[in-house]
Amino acid sequence: MQLRRFDSLQEFCDRAQDYLLQYEAEHNLLLGILHTLRHYPERYPEPPYLAIVEADHRVLAVAIHTPLYKLVLSKAMDLDALQLIAHDIQEYGKPIPGVSGLVTEVATFLLSWQALTGQAYRRVMEMRIHQLTQVQPVVTAKGHLRLATERDRALLLDWFKAFIAEIGEVVSETPERMVETGLKRQSVHLWDNGTPVSWASGSQSLPTAARIGPVYTPLEYRRQGYATACVAALSQKLLDQGCDQCFLFTDLANSTSNHIYQQIGYYPVCDWHDYSFIFEGKGTAN
Repeated sequence: MQLRRFDSLQEFCDRAQDYLLQYEAEHNLLLGILHTLRHYPERYPEPPYLAIVEADHRVLAVAIHTPLYKLVLSKAMDLDALQLIAHDIQEYGKPIPGVSGLVTEVATFLLSWQALTGQAYRRVMEMRIHQLTQVQPVVTAKGHLRLATERDRALLLDWFKAFIAEIGEVVSETPERMVETGLKRQSVHLWDNGTPVSWASGSQSLPTAARIGPVYTPLEYRRQGYATACVAALSQKLLDQGCDQCFLFTDLANSTSNHIYQQIGYYPVCDWHDYSFIFEGKGTAN
């Protein structure tokens, strides 16, 4: 078993993509990151960390870290591969704010990481990956789906700030940059009922699939079916554009959103945990 770190994005993709596509749902975030690195490299100010652990020419695990963001781990065919990744990240020498991945893989990595560094960590969110191949009929709220435009920039900025404050997590990317990226990629969609009432981001970022998220509805417009209508319409739009399926993450603590998405036709595939590292000795592991 050996780890190989890549400087060439193309070489990394050539070696990792087939493995990632074998478990497309579990790897939809990693595949989405690779899509961004290929098509919107200006989003990241520094080169990414790209690593693959192999044995007998077989991929065992993949890891990606883009500047300012958390390390993202793939499904591991051998959990010992995660120890190699932890050691290599330590040698890499650049700070990472946390780690995100499938439950067992993240837990295994954290054990190795804390043994190496003594660094504490905290679980930020327990999530579940959902998949959709067909939108189910739902009662549609009044309004229609539309693509966000430059005229919506100020509103989107306010909503992004409110979304970040509500999830209670430090986000490395500024709201201004998030809005700029979303408008440039034409990935931000609004449900408009005379005025925008809900927002969902989504675009095709996998070879034959799309990723949806985040989704946000301001407090004053909640419980009126706007988010359900927005996500259902966006999912159908992406399927109509040629995607075979759509993926999204849900917060397991939010029973409402989990119920809504399942009504639309999303079904659970696997669980995903997100952790932040604690710097300067603050806090404890949990």
